[in-house]
Amino acid sequence: MHGSKEQEVTAVLDDAARIASDQQAPMIDPFGRAISYLRVSVTDRCDFRCVYCMSEDMTFLPKKDVLSLEELDRACSAFVRLGVRKLRLTGGEPLVRRNIMWLIERLGRHLDSGALEELTLTTNGSQLARYAEDLYRCGVRRVNVSLDTLDPGKFLEITRWGKYDKVMEGLEAAKRAGLQVKINCVALKGVNDDEIHRIVEWCGEEGFDLTFIEVMPMGDIGNEERLDQYWPLTMVRAELARRWTLTDSDYVTGGPARYVHVAETGRKIGFITPLTHNFCESCNRVRFTCTGMLYMCLGQDDSADLRPALREREDDGALEDSIREAIGRKPKGHDFVIDRRRGAKSVARHMSVTGG
Repeated sequence: MHGSKEQEVTAVLDDAARIASDQQAPMIDPFGRAISYLRVSVTDRCDFRCVYCMSEDMTFLPKKDVLSLEELDRACSAFVRLGVRKLRLTGGEPLVRRNIMWLIERLGRHLDSGALEELTLTTNGSQLARYAEDLYRCGVRRVNVSLDTLDPGKFLEITRWGKYDKVMEGLEAAKRAGLQVKINCVALKGVNDDEIHRIVEWCGEEGFDLTFIEVMPMGDIGNEERLDQYWPLTMVRAELARRWTLTDSDYVTGGPARYVHVAETGRKIGFITPLTHNFCESCNRVRFTCTGMLYMCLGQDDSADLRPALREREDDGALEDSIREAIGRKPKGHDFVIDRRRGAKSVARHMSVTGG
């Protein structure tokens, strides 16, 4: 026991020393942006089939192509050593990954050491009733929950397989556990455009913040038409301003949303606008997938395969070199476009591959 404790203390001290060293030379991309935010898709699988995200008949990755939880921990820890201060786990649906709490608990050690400022999660809420208390225990303090409607029937149409009551139970469990909740709502013309005022009101009643997101042109979603779904957030904000008093806010979370304060509810509304007003100039994010691919931009296909460095080398030198090389290729911005002439799929991979 004593030796084990000494090893643990030594590991913490070594981690802190590496962090101190790396903070002197953070990851800087070619445009001078410090990369401090990593989004990790821990699985491509999901228990929903949302119409703007997946086709109903999805083919998921074979197990051999997916990194183990130990490999994901090793990769995330390398990014933390190199200057990542915020880590967000995504999917698919991250909480359907078997033994996912082992990974979350392991990553929580970087919160304890001070190397990581925040460990967060984006979820559809279906598993929150089961995991909310464990998430809080591991150091997670806030979660983003994807929810596009308050109408149970419409919810089933959008998610295809989702259970509305289960998500509501999950949100209640998150509140009881002490987790701050932000609702992510994709603006869908002809689908939830008649609900946005009610969603703002409900978030105020529940004590949730809210972010509206433009539908993104990623992946083949079968018969669904993104051109018909697309609702510019400039129009959403204009509609909201007819009822609510919106004041621009300088609040930031490290993510791409621009926020306003709602006088009547006391809450915040964020707008993520990859098409009408991209957020590339301040992008501090990269995305790592469950197959070991590092995407330097959500809206570009350029990537780096970190799996060989993880599986063929026991030391992390090659892994860290590969990460730095990839950051050196981060593009200035993305090329998302939705129009009749060019179609509605700017990037071939599904959103569930990189987790948004």
